[in-house]
Amino acid sequence: MDPLDPAVPGALRDGRIEITGRLVDASNATLFGAIALDGVDLRCVYKPIRGERPLWDFPDGTLAGREVASFLVSEAAGWHVVPPTLLRDGPFGPGMVQVWVETDDERELVDVCSPSDLPPGWLAVLRARDRLGEPAVLAHADLPELRAMAVFDVIVNNADRKGGHVLAGADGRIYGVDHGLTLHAEDKLRTVLWGWIGQQLPDDVLAGLRKLRAALDGGLCETLGEHVTRREVAALSARVDALLRQRCYPEPSGYGPAIPWPAF
Repeated sequence: MDPLDPAVPGALRDGRIEITGRLVDASNATLFGAIALDGVDLRCVYKPIRGERPLWDFPDGTLAGREVASFLVSEAAGWHVVPPTLLRDGPFGPGMVQVWVETDDERELVDVCSPSDLPPGWLAVLRARDRLGEPAVLAHADLPELRAMAVFDVIVNNADRKGGHVLAGADGRIYGVDHGLTLHAEDKLRTVLWGWIGQQLPDDVLAGLRKLRAALDGGLCETLGEHVTRREVAALSARVDALLRQRCYPEPSGYGPAIPWPAF
């Protein structure tokens, strides 16, 4: 089902979740489920708060709320980067519930390859050597949707934009998932989407930032305050204002790793 179908939010909020599986390699409890309500059938991801692993730099029990807040930011900007996401009760208590994205496995958006195999139109982010000592490059496609996602990562201060968190949807759209490590007040930005450093922000991205700024002034700050602290909301607003002033893609701050590890 189309994640942007108007019937999706109601089913996601009120439908009964039936657990069908679990991602065993995830650091936090990540369960797969099915939801059915009034003829609407969805597949979903459910991350109960009780299954969150404690982290030294993110308060316990806040990752689910950060995922929801990131979705709200994406929607306010009109980017629809994040699949529909909300906080609700489930089989293992309150948690984040998000629409499952069916992916196009033939479409690559981020990859590590030999420099000679870099696809036309792709942007190199990091050059290194593989485990055999051969040259390798981390790169991503140059697409309008990824340009918007890169700015989204900056404003939500995404500390974990791995290549595997960038999904080519079977519906032709591009989605980002796993936004539990976002919206920290301190600089935490770690992403694989660094290909446009110093370039001017596209007009459509600037329009999204202005739309988001208006939403923050119009009550979104209070809504986000249900999921993150006032200090973190203020830091989000400051990042939006900075990008609107600078109108270009920032470079890494230099205060920590710029790319998450592992990168996928």
